[in-house]
Amino acid sequence: MEARRRLALLSSHLRPIIDSPENSTLKPFSCVSDSNSASSSDGDKGTQQQSDCVFCQIIRGESPAFKLYEDDICLCILDKNPVSHGHALIIPKSHFSSLRATPPSAVGAMCSKVPFISNAVMKATGCDSFNLLVNNGAAAGQVIFHTHLHIIPRKARDCLWTSESLPRRPLKLDQETSGLADRIRKELLFSDNSDYSKGQGSSLFAN
Repeated sequence: MEARRRLALLSSHLRPIIDSPENSTLKPFSCVSDSNSASSSDGDKGTQQQSDCVFCQIIRGESPAFKLYEDDICLCILDKNPVSHGHALIIPKSHFSSLRATPPSAVGAMCSKVPFISNAVMKATGCDSFNLLVNNGAAAGQVIFHTHLHIIPRKARDCLWTSESLPRRPLKLDQETSGLADRIRKELLFSDNSDYSKGQGSSLFAN
């Protein structure tokens, strides 16, 4: 009986009563079914989805996937080709080809779910660590060109990344490094996205 009571209590947290907009954000499912997730209430989101994008197909309910979490902006699913047990993806419901093309509001919504979802993934898989990964661009390993965050559970000595065994070289405090920092600061200063940081206490540092 104690186990049933605890399960009922957990279910009440995972499936709140949908009586108000405040309680309508959390929509856990075991998997994607035939239902169309891109409803008419999504406004112009449907026009921002692509017919040939596998993530957009999953969002519309046209392709199967194991859903872990869903709200009005994001969807979290298990990766179809996981690199570790419990490997999950956080995906914006609107189609953006890369992180660079994704508006800050969508990035913020995705990142705000990371602590909540990663904690659940780690507990379910018995892990105490995870990698948060974004493959942005083909050279960085991006295969599906719809922005997504990877949550990859880790265990000690799992040898998942060969790069972890590579020696790290300290940054040289020389003219070349100084020039690199100058170029990056210059790009930030004249970036089209510089307006997003205004009024948030951010600043650029000169030598």
